[in-house]
Amino acid sequence: MRRVAIVTDSASDLDAGMAAADGIALVPLIAIFGDEEYRAGQDMTPREFWARLTAPGAPFPRTAAASAGAFQQAFERCLADGAEAVVCVTVAGTLSATLKSAQMARDALPDRDIQVVDSWGASMVEGLLARIGAEMADGGASAGEIAAEMERRIPDLRLFVVLDTLEYLVRGGRIGRGRALVGAMLSLKPIMTVLDGVVDIVDKPRTRSRARQRLLELIVSRPVERLALLHTPDEENVEAFGDELARAAGIDRATLSTQIIGASIGPHVGPGAYGAVVLWKHQ
Repeated sequence: MRRVAIVTDSASDLDAGMAAADGIALVPLIAIFGDEEYRAGQDMTPREFWARLTAPGAPFPRTAAASAGAFQQAFERCLADGAEAVVCVTVAGTLSATLKSAQMARDALPDRDIQVVDSWGASMVEGLLARIGAEMADGGASAGEIAAEMERRIPDLRLFVVLDTLEYLVRGGRIGRGRALVGAMLSLKPIMTVLDGVVDIVDKPRTRSRARQRLLELIVSRPVERLALLHTPDEENVEAFGDELARAAGIDRATLSTQIIGASIGPHVGPGAYGAVVLWKHQ
């Protein structure tokens, strides 16, 4: 067990197997279909979520924050397994009460060294921060050093996702219906980002091909250090996009991880979405 344990939540979209291999503990948010609740990534895999979401007559899913109790259990488990400290990075506090739950769990263990970091993002923004933390922990860094480095790298991270429709952002309460109606009338393929914890549309190309090209331009607008591909799921499309992206970024294709957007983020982006999280080189 590392001296410093790394914890994140399921909104990170980290694959459970990858998280386990990296020694990262995952705390699940809750996906709700009608009166049925599922722990994201535990009771329902990302593929099962998308099958349920797109099934005829399926209720529109809602999400609920991970509980303080779930975080406390994760922290206590890490400490019981031999960790001396914990660093936890969560989905943006502006997007979910999950950050508050992690802070409450930390405060319930006042005699332990537990650092909680707001990622100010979602999906693999959290995931890449957690992986950076795991690498630093392997190198012997302290919890304070890891948390400080995560916070230092947050401005270098950005999520970009091409949406097939704005309807799911409307249903999830992230944008107004008026914007979605305009987008539908113009057949736009908007590109969503999260900046400083706020969901926004960074561009609104009118064709799929133009959206793909614009997505590439946005991602490689600065020198790239790491990339994580995201899809919903659509392996053929995302693999081809990954080849293009690796060439445009000038990085080894084998270094790109590929994640299915899960039940925590999926209700807001909808089917057909794809994109990436980029970690730009620090300037």
